[in-house]
Amino acid sequence: MCLVAVRAGTLLALLLPLWELGCWGLISASGGQNHAQHTAVGPWEMLHRHKRSWVWNQFFVLEEYTGEEPLYVGKLHSDVDKGDGKVKYVLSGEGSTSIFTIDENTGDIHATKRLDREEQAYYTLQAQAVDRITNIPVEPRSEFLVKVQDINDNEPKFMDGHYMAGVPEMSALGTMVVQVAATDADDPTYGNSARVVYSIISGQPYFSVEPKTGVIRTALPNMDREVKDQYVLVIQAKDMVGQMGGLSGTTSVTITLTDVNDNPPRFSQNYQYTVLESLPVASVVARVKAVDADIGPNAEMEYRIMEDGPGLFNITTDEDTQEGVIILQKPLDFETKNSFNVRIEATNRNVDPAFVHLGSFSDTTSVKVTVEDVNEPPVYSTQLSRMGVSEDARVGTSIGKVSAHDPDSSNSAIRYSIDRNTDLERFFNVDALSGVISTAKPLDREVNSVHNLTILAMESPDYKILFSLALSYLSTSLPLSFSEDPTKIGKCFVAITVLDINDNAPVFAIEYETLLCENAAPGQVIQTISAVDKDEPPSGHRFYFSLPVSVAGNTNFTLRDNKGSCLLLVTLLQREQMLYRLPVLIVDSGSPALSSTNTLSMNVCACDSDGVAQSCGAVPYILPAGLSTGALVAILGCIITLLVMVLLIVSMRRKKKEPLILEEERDVRENIVRYDCEGGGEEDTEAFDMVALRNLNVIRDPKVRRDVTPDTHTFFPYPMSSSSQFIWDRLKDADVEPSAPPYDSLQTYAFEGSGSVAESLSSLESLSTDSEQNYDYLSTWGPRFKKLADLARSPVANR
Repeated sequence: MCLVAVRAGTLLALLLPLWELGCWGLISASGGQNHAQHTAVGPWEMLHRHKRSWVWNQFFVLEEYTGEEPLYVGKLHSDVDKGDGKVKYVLSGEGSTSIFTIDENTGDIHATKRLDREEQAYYTLQAQAVDRITNIPVEPRSEFLVKVQDINDNEPKFMDGHYMAGVPEMSALGTMVVQVAATDADDPTYGNSARVVYSIISGQPYFSVEPKTGVIRTALPNMDREVKDQYVLVIQAKDMVGQMGGLSGTTSVTITLTDVNDNPPRFSQNYQYTVLESLPVASVVARVKAVDADIGPNAEMEYRIMEDGPGLFNITTDEDTQEGVIILQKPLDFETKNSFNVRIEATNRNVDPAFVHLGSFSDTTSVKVTVEDVNEPPVYSTQLSRMGVSEDARVGTSIGKVSAHDPDSSNSAIRYSIDRNTDLERFFNVDALSGVISTAKPLDREVNSVHNLTILAMESPDYKILFSLALSYLSTSLPLSFSEDPTKIGKCFVAITVLDINDNAPVFAIEYETLLCENAAPGQVIQTISAVDKDEPPSGHRFYFSLPVSVAGNTNFTLRDNKGSCLLLVTLLQREQMLYRLPVLIVDSGSPALSSTNTLSMNVCACDSDGVAQSCGAVPYILPAGLSTGALVAILGCIITLLVMVLLIVSMRRKKKEPLILEEERDVRENIVRYDCEGGGEEDTEAFDMVALRNLNVIRDPKVRRDVTPDTHTFFPYPMSSSSQFIWDRLKDADVEPSAPPYDSLQTYAFEGSGSVAESLSSLESLSTDSEQNYDYLSTWGPRFKKLADLARSPVANR
């Protein structure tokens, strides 16, 4: 079989590889396959090689082909093929089905997709000729290459992005600063598509760039950082050797001039300070500073005292601010000397010999210290103490001790206490006499790792002085005043660090929401799990992940250590389960080691071809012994039905009517209201006369007010029975009861007018007639009407 390249555009490109590389494969008559090495062979050797059925070479395809028709690559032909249609050509290998197709009758090969050389430079394919009917190979399979030919479709790119570089100030002309590099994804062996040159777009005249190497150099000498310390350059990289039509890319380069020691220190003033004589030894008396225009190590200072009298002071350098800190070395005494003059010199610590010619790198100043007289409080041996205590220390454990003394001649005893504003929760106590600090509550480093306490020292009061002052007050009646404060307070600061123990178990670093594709392959990484621990061991955390013993036989998932975290891998996924809850045991490296079991929930989802979840099952996996969804719904429905029935019963009971006959203990007036009797009508104008209840024809006093209770009682000319007395007593009680309803409420129920058009509908009118009526039938209505029947049979009702 022979390889035939028919593309005229690539004919010249094919001739050279044919000459240089020779043949790809050699197939012997017995069917064995031998691959020739890529070695150059001469024409004479090519003419005298053994005859074979396959003759192969490389195919070339131009990348980024945009035509609508498939791109013709080449043609395969076998010597066995006589053109009678009995031979069929078969293509296999990289992209044989997705990119490349072959006409099984003619052997024509086409590319059906646009190719990109930067993604894949060549494809390895296999070709075979088989019998069309039996599919039996008529020649052994042979292999060949399809190379993608490059075009200039990629611009140079600076893979390092934005560059940051520095060069010392005052550098000579041409000093190298930094080298930039751009890469071009095109083929460097073909044409000029990947040949890049560099140029500077912005940054002249201070810097320049070499076109071929990308090295940036200084273009001006003696650039001063104190004038300008930073420059931003724009560098361009262009392919095609910078020719027109080439593609380009740019990057920015920030160049900082680094400092050199070319400036001496200078004091701007002389200093004056006032201090108290009670200032403790080793305290700061004053701070001085020499200004240096340089920065970093080039601005570091060394201070020294040139003269200070009796050697009371020392000076050190504050490494953070480069200030000269004058420290008291001996106690001050106002009565001995109250003023000192100190001479200070500042010198650069790192002097560059290259700039010594610029002048001296030192300067001097004077400091005047004035001492003031004070009544001194107790003085601590040290103002700041650092202590440590284990967080599992028992209550009452001693942590450390503070010590203070009275600098005055009285040398009073000292009492210690804690400023509770610095220990609000009262974790610590201090012994008032010894100054020993101890724990008062259990400590927890994870809640508060450092406690900053202020310890107060007070002179014990001199009770003899207080007693004498009190006697003076009593004898002279003068206002009581103290010439001295008997309780001067001294302070020191104690920083107590709570030392860690391993008392917290590790847990998941975050709440994981894991989605698992239902087509996940065995060995696929599902989730990377990490842990956190509130403790802080000195050697750092080291966690160990495993599956608990209860799920040791799990066949679905495995854990793999990943240097402090772990990888969750699929082993065998059960299709019918939509939710997995996997317990993970995490053990820390503390002593003793602590562990915790955390549950990882994983939802099984349907995913697309890219592995992106599309839909996930919402029904969790339920053990067979649990209740089904239908049972849960039925139980819930029963509960709702019961609630509705209870509400209906309560509502019906509230609407139930009240009985017509009320209990005996209720007020008679209420009984009258409940009987729905009629009012008096138009002539009912004297309702306040209670006599109307027994006789409508009783003469009334017209002068009685109707809006107030009568002052005199109405006398009945008729003897009263027990029933009428009962009614009268109830009416009298209602008249004098302040909480009873308004009196005009009785107007409606007292009596009816005799001149009413509708005439009387009530039995109350029977009081003025001699007619009698039988109310015995009320007794047959039941016990509820018994009271009404008794009232009807009473003498009052019969009158």
